[in-house]
Amino acid sequence: MVTTEAVLVQQEWHARAQAALESVPDPEIPIVSLWDLGMVYELTPLQETGIHAELLPTFSGCPALDTIRTSAEEALYKAGFSPVEVVFNLRYPYTSDRITERGRANLRAWGITPPDADANVLVAESLDFLDAIECPRCSSRQTQMRSPFGPALCRSLHFCFSCNNAFEAFKPIC
Repeated sequence: MVTTEAVLVQQEWHARAQAALESVPDPEIPIVSLWDLGMVYELTPLQETGIHAELLPTFSGCPALDTIRTSAEEALYKAGFSPVEVVFNLRYPYTSDRITERGRANLRAWGITPPDADANVLVAESLDFLDAIECPRCSSRQTQMRSPFGPALCRSLHFCFSCNNAFEAFKPIC
C-alpha cells in the first residue's frame, strides 16, 4: 500500500529532478532546456538518494552528447542527487513532438521555427512540407527551404519572402 507521504516524497523527488534538468540548456540551442526539448525519457530513483536519468538524443550522432551528459550530471548533483547516472537511450527514437509548449515558444523567440504538430506524419513522404513553414520573425508562410542541412543536424535553413530574412527551423523528427 502506497501512503500519501510516499506519494508526496515521490512528487518532490520528481519535481527536483525536473527543475535540475530544466536548468540545463541544449549546447547548440541554449534558449531551450533538455527538458523542454523532450530529451528526458525516464527518471528513476537509484539507491536512497540517487537518480538514474535516461535521455533521448535528438540524433544518435549528435556531437554534443558528451557535453549534454556532463551538464545533466552536474545539474542533478547540484540538486542533491547522489549517485547520479545519466545514459542515452538508443532503444526508443526521439521525436520532435516531445518538445514542450515552452520549448516551442523559446525556439520561436530564438528565431528557430519549431516543427508543426503534423510534420512528423509528413516527414516520411518528402521534404516538400518544409517549404511554406511559418517564419519565426513575421509569422508569414511565404517561405522556402534553402537547405535541409543547417548548423546542426536537427535544423534546416529557410528564407522568408515577406520580411527578407533567413531563419532556421527545427526539423521534425519522427
